[in-house]
Amino acid sequence: MSTKQLWETRPLEIWNRAKELRAYWQKSIDESASNDKQLLAHGNTGDVSWRDYFSNLNIVEDNPVGAMMASTSDMFARKARLASEVRGWGREICGYVQNCWGAQFLGYQQDGSTFPFRDMCVPFTDPCDQHTKRGQQCMDLSPIPRWGGDWPMYLGDDDPERDKALIDTRVWNTLKIIADIERIYDTEFDDEKFIEDTKANATVFDSGEHGIKIMNLMTRVPSPLSQKELFSFYTLGGLTRLPPEILGDFWDALVDEIKWRADNQIAAVANERYRYMEAHPSPWHFLKYMRYLEQYGAVCIGSQYSQLMAGPVYWNRDTKQFEKRTIRGPEIKTEDIKTREDAVRYVLTEARGHRFKDDEYFRKNAITDFAEGFGVNGAILALWRGGVGCTLTRKEQGLRLSEMGVRVLHYEGSQPGDRTDLDEHRFLDQLDEWMESQGLRKII
Repeated sequence: MSTKQLWETRPLEIWNRAKELRAYWQKSIDESASNDKQLLAHGNTGDVSWRDYFSNLNIVEDNPVGAMMASTSDMFARKARLASEVRGWGREICGYVQNCWGAQFLGYQQDGSTFPFRDMCVPFTDPCDQHTKRGQQCMDLSPIPRWGGDWPMYLGDDDPERDKALIDTRVWNTLKIIADIERIYDTEFDDEKFIEDTKANATVFDSGEHGIKIMNLMTRVPSPLSQKELFSFYTLGGLTRLPPEILGDFWDALVDEIKWRADNQIAAVANERYRYMEAHPSPWHFLKYMRYLEQYGAVCIGSQYSQLMAGPVYWNRDTKQFEKRTIRGPEIKTEDIKTREDAVRYVLTEARGHRFKDDEYFRKNAITDFAEGFGVNGAILALWRGGVGCTLTRKEQGLRLSEMGVRVLHYEGSQPGDRTDLDEHRFLDQLDEWMESQGLRKII
């Protein structure tokens, strides 16, 4: 195999802009107290954007914070997790949370600045089994309000009566949280703006359309982007909450640059000859394994985790494109939205693409369609010991991929934000054996 560089590579011009946005978000969190802002941990009950309609709120989410800690300072992340462990929290707890809780116990962040203590908490709505635990320690450490953001789901046939009961539960739950925040913190929710934005279908900045364009551009050979680069962008607008006017310009520019790279065959990996996928988060402290695999001409095309920026999508075999997956048509007309409850009901129903029945497509076919759409040769699937939601059905997914001819590698570790139980040397040995078993040798 020739070692000649086949395609041009160059740094992403927008990368520094992404770093600036991430720093802008972090600064807004750190300065919340001095700016008379209340800090809401997680703030998730669907598409109600708390920071846009409560003028005195900022939102912080553990995932990007804990991941960044693991990536940039293993020493501080270990110190933080130890501070959490000695208080009785075991290693089965999500590493993102352990990092953030530990920094909270220590009272300071990686740079030595004071830890921005949370003022209230609305935990994630349980897509991962430990999400509802996330607000507990914030509440236990100091007497702050904590609410539960329910997102009930069911399996089996569609049941309209059950759907009605579930949406009523979610609407009541969200209205109660809004009313409680108004009462406890003597503030007002901007109903007028919320209703106007809901009618315009712009309640929350949605990177979905941009994300689908990026996914389809990454199906080209060579791929203009790898998952490692994608990790610098995909949370901006979702877990990393920023003003929508800033996000729109950023994502427009990002799509334009990636399209230019694809059209001009600017590659993520210069001698791409092998594509592999993942399914959920990578070990943030050891992302260099992706650079290691580039020595074999291998590019990580992404995962169902990193491509969540696109929202619910499917691989259309007729058009050979990833397309938005419609769950159910709108049931509420925007012209009928006149009150806070009307707007809440709209954004929490299938009118915005949400679902209550967990459909069979997602459970059975999403990962194999992902592999087919990107034309992958292999899949690296982690078996995490903490955060079971990231490992559920992983072995079954591996079997389905194997049946379609995709070579699968499993490895074990604590959790993406926790390096404690990941044997990095063994992992690299596994990668070498995996590549060599497919007849590949390092070419650079």
